[in-house]
Amino acid sequence: MFEKFTVGARTVVVAAQEDARERRQAKIRTENLLVSLYRDQESAAVALLREAGVSLDDVEAEVERLAEAESTPDAGKLATLGIDLDEVRRAAEETFGPGALERTQAGKQRRMFGHIPFDAPSKKALELSLREALRLKQKEIRSEHVLLGLLHAEGGAAHHILAAKGVTLDGMRAAVADLGEPG
Repeated sequence: MFEKFTVGARTVVVAAQEDARERRQAKIRTENLLVSLYRDQESAAVALLREAGVSLDDVEAEVERLAEAESTPDAGKLATLGIDLDEVRRAAEETFGPGALERTQAGKQRRMFGHIPFDAPSKKALELSLREALRLKQKEIRSEHVLLGLLHAEGGAAHHILAAKGVTLDGMRAAVADLGEPG
């Protein structure tokens, strides 16, 4: 499938892997793909998102909020036992130096090297980007097709982030169709 991706769309996929790695995620998620669409500020996808009033800052803030919500339950459960994770980190760094917990065996295992797989919703979004390109009778998958793939209901967190900003699949389909084939 990736042979049909333009250089710009491939860049989105590679950047999504890097974003997942930086966020220490075990899998590439739809929100990584969404953030990575902004890598090429000249792409049609970014222009369409800007037109829809969705900035990179908006997306980053929502992705960070989601990440905090994911990690908070564990911290909350430990707090019920009287364990304050921030205090544990502070004490470890005071005794053993900055980044002490990352130098432990468990911390080293969290570092991500090599290929990071896609989760099911991000795989589905990429498959749907191919379908969207075919629906528009276009031979290549471009960044705007990836955006359309993310807007499907199966689109995971990216779908919800965009829906909360009022971006719909039908509205974006019309905008992409108006772009036509690149010259």
